[in-house]
Amino acid sequence: MATPLTAAKLLAALRAEGLTVHEVREWRTHNRNSKGPWGPTHGVMIHHTVTSGTASSVALCYDGHSSLPGPLCHGVIDKKGEVHLVGNGRANHAGLGDGDVLRAVIDERELPPDNEADTDGNRHFYGFECVNLGNGDDPWPAVQLEAIEKAAAAICRAHGWSERSVIGHKEWQPGKVDPRGFSMDSMRARIAARLRDRPDPAPAPRPPSRPAGYEPFPGAALFRPGQRHAVITAMGRRLVAEGCGRYAEGPGPVWSEADRRSYAAWQKKLGFTGEDADGVPGRLSWDKLKVPRAR
Repeated sequence: MATPLTAAKLLAALRAEGLTVHEVREWRTHNRNSKGPWGPTHGVMIHHTVTSGTASSVALCYDGHSSLPGPLCHGVIDKKGEVHLVGNGRANHAGLGDGDVLRAVIDERELPPDNEADTDGNRHFYGFECVNLGNGDDPWPAVQLEAIEKAAAAICRAHGWSERSVIGHKEWQPGKVDPRGFSMDSMRARIAARLRDRPDPAPAPRPPSRPAGYEPFPGAALFRPGQRHAVITAMGRRLVAEGCGRYAEGPGPVWSEADRRSYAAWQKKLGFTGEDADGVPGRLSWDKLKVPRAR
């Protein structure tokens, strides 16, 4: 069980996984929350669009149609392997499905057959629509399959879930066949490998893949008024180099309001907004800043 990711955290997680992400219109506030609850979230659901062409598929998933208003998912994954975010919150993608399947997803165990439609899936699942006709003949390019793997892994990583939290629409709602053209077991195996191969971004000692010349995230406690450390100076110099410095003079080794304003500018440059751009470093934004080792 998890609190849904904010729009900024969802965007950052997808980009941190190496995906090209496009923000479509007002996706950050585009949802069906007025029609029912959004969250707690338990997993990721994969679909195919039964359409061809990126622009028309994205427009359909954003707007919906006369019998089913949009958004019809949270993101559309095109055949180039790029993600188009169309919604943030409750979306019309999962519909009613099997409560036994939901309980298996929550427990991260083998899925039972989906033989009932008694549980609201729009409340509990992130949804990705993948551009494909779903006729068994339309190919799935390697880059598209890789993007599905990355998008699902990004959300699993953000919530601390395993690959068992990723399902296909066909595993949720009786009568559905999507995604057609690859097996969900094979996709879950790919996601599991990705989650093993990349370090968890949660606060921890130095990640094993961290370049030797960069400072690991020192923890948020360092960034409080009056705290002194050479790494604060090194951080400030990187912020200035990134065009985010808001210093009248400095930077220096003592954490100050100028440091907070400068770091907030960096967070906003990465796409964070609101409380996610409060100027207090977090692991994700810190790792992207690449602060050289303080000597």
